[in-house]
Amino acid sequence: MAEIVRRATAGTLESSDAYVELEPGAGEIEIELDSVVEGQFGAQIRRVVAEVLNEQGVGSARVKLVDRGALDCVIRARVETAVARAKGE
Repeated sequence: MAEIVRRATAGTLESSDAYVELEPGAGEIEIELDSVVEGQFGAQIRRVVAEVLNEQGVGSARVKLVDRGALDCVIRARVETAVARAKGE
């Protein structure tokens, strides 16, 4: 299990991008989502974030994601980068 040891960010607030803040959690995964397309794609965005965290072995983290219409591949890349930074890699 990968441990998140510090707060980390990735991405921008530009159109078609996503900004991710990741910090140590309280024993679970908490996802806070602010998206311009949350009504249509909120569940899918949350699923992508959870998948990446699971693939990276993260079991406890607080995630804040501000989405500006990013594709799944962009969200995945931003979360992967934030995880690497938060683990100190």
